[in-house]
Amino acid sequence: MLKIMLRLAAVGLARTPGLRLRLAVAVYAAIALSPAQAETTGGPFTAETVRAMAADLAKSAFVRPEAAAWKEDLDYDRYRQIRFRKERTIWRGKGLGFEMQVMPTGWLFKQPIEINLVDNDSVRAVGADNSLFDLGGLAGSVTPDTRIGISGFRITAPMNRPDVLDEVIVFQGASYFRALSRGQIYGLSARGLALNVGQPGGEEFPFFRRFWIEKPQPGAAQVVIHALLDSPSLTGAYRFVVAPGGPTSVDIEMTLYPRKELTHVGIAPLTSMFLLSGINRARISDFRPSVHDSDGLAMLNGRGERLWRPLNNPLRLQTSSFLDQDPRGFGLIQRARDFSRYQDLEAHYERRPSAWVEPRGGWGAGAIELIEIPSDEEIHDNIVAYWKPQQPLAAGKSHTFAYRLTWPEDAPRWAGAYVAATRSGLINGPLRKTGAQQFAVDFAGLGKAPGSELPNAKIDASAGAVSPPVVEPNPAIDGLRVSFSLDPKGAGTVELRLVLETGKRAISDTWLYRWTKQ
Repeated sequence: MLKIMLRLAAVGLARTPGLRLRLAVAVYAAIALSPAQAETTGGPFTAETVRAMAADLAKSAFVRPEAAAWKEDLDYDRYRQIRFRKERTIWRGKGLGFEMQVMPTGWLFKQPIEINLVDNDSVRAVGADNSLFDLGGLAGSVTPDTRIGISGFRITAPMNRPDVLDEVIVFQGASYFRALSRGQIYGLSARGLALNVGQPGGEEFPFFRRFWIEKPQPGAAQVVIHALLDSPSLTGAYRFVVAPGGPTSVDIEMTLYPRKELTHVGIAPLTSMFLLSGINRARISDFRPSVHDSDGLAMLNGRGERLWRPLNNPLRLQTSSFLDQDPRGFGLIQRARDFSRYQDLEAHYERRPSAWVEPRGGWGAGAIELIEIPSDEEIHDNIVAYWKPQQPLAAGKSHTFAYRLTWPEDAPRWAGAYVAATRSGLINGPLRKTGAQQFAVDFAGLGKAPGSELPNAKIDASAGAVSPPVVEPNPAIDGLRVSFSLDPKGAGTVELRLVLETGKRAISDTWLYRWTKQ
């Protein structure tokens, strides 16, 4: 359990514009290839080049290279002293609409990766070069023969202003990456793949060990990135097409080559932080009403049903599986967008991005899986969501998945109402001793027309007893509020399901919630 709780997510941006420590398992950070493996295959570089490398690499046993010796003892503050020299920016002043900077090894990122630039038919490696970095106060401790490796890279583009290049996407640590749309600041992260999340044997962290970034043409609206994934259990070839904007989108194609049969694979994994909100504040004392990078898991299943599952910070690790066939979309969403919901002048959680996964092609049978890990501090990423195929990925075969990942403000809207907020607390009165809870679920996007009847609220509970729901207008959001109470009647867990209906037709998201005894 300790390994699961400390599993680590990667490094995201902090409460301030600097980095935020996300308790990471650094040994799984991206690792460089050996010289023999680093040779580029003959002919022009294409996505097939990476697939051929991944397929070939999967035929041999995994070998973990040693970590770089450069400054293994660097802490967070000393690592932040190392700055990339802006004059060394790749494609600087070329008028391409995109520029690129690399990031040094050190702190959690002890393992170097290999980065290659693709320009038409030529491939050029970006070598380890100390002159790329301003070491600040660390300069005097670097010997002439020390080489600072590269641990990741960032792509910038004029996203918010035509004369300013802002960060669009960053790859650093294991298979983690994060992106921004206009007006946002960093929050949740995505990953190339997740293996054995929350399993008793411990999680395995695949890593991107080599990248190829295609030089964009002048005026191009997107940049193309290729990556080679590796881990003890599998290899993979990835192609990312990054288009900055509102929202920024990343089209992802990946082909996996398992070294052994894989039974617990997470496709399109997202990683976020949820500490507290109006749902559960019982064990954490904080002046802020809410603290989270995401407040809900949104799903559009293969039947066209829209589901909303508020996130929670449980006492024990929880896994929720939502069975589906050919899902249409899912994502971790930051729906609360008002400063008043957070009251944090530094973190500005109201500006954190959401992430929405839209599968390309049929993904077959499986489940959207949500992992919620107990946490007492906001420095930990404790939420993971992904698609888990029902059938294991067989060894010795290739498995291809494609999807579009966008970084919007919210999940795609529809004509029906959506869940705007969820609140709960112990009910007053005689039932308080039983642990009975009062719930208030707000729905927006479906205002009540004058003289029209209110919709019905249909609610189901897997255990215990719920009171008849009360539906009433909520003028503050031009929507509706549904209130009800739950008496668990001794149950340790209760699954709740709520939807607004007119007749027998659903006119709202389906609200799902797992109540657990505290």
